[in-house]
Amino acid sequence: MAKPDNRADNAEHLQQHVQNTLHNLHEAEQYLDEHADEISATELQDIQEKNENRKNSISKFKSEIKDET
Repeated sequence: MAKPDNRADNAEHLQQHVQNTLHNLHEAEQYLDEHADEISATELQDIQEKNENRKNSISKFKSEIKDET
């Protein structure tokens, strides 16, 4: 049986996603700062792309939170 569609806590869940994504973004930036001279060009590019995706996700999450509230 399907669970009922309860959207009462969507904003809270979205806010948690924002917090988690921000944490991952900061962790990656810290990693880049601490290991800048040890990172290959490929790894650097991968991390930078992931961080751009994280920034886009955060923006989308915040927009969804506005829609929910």
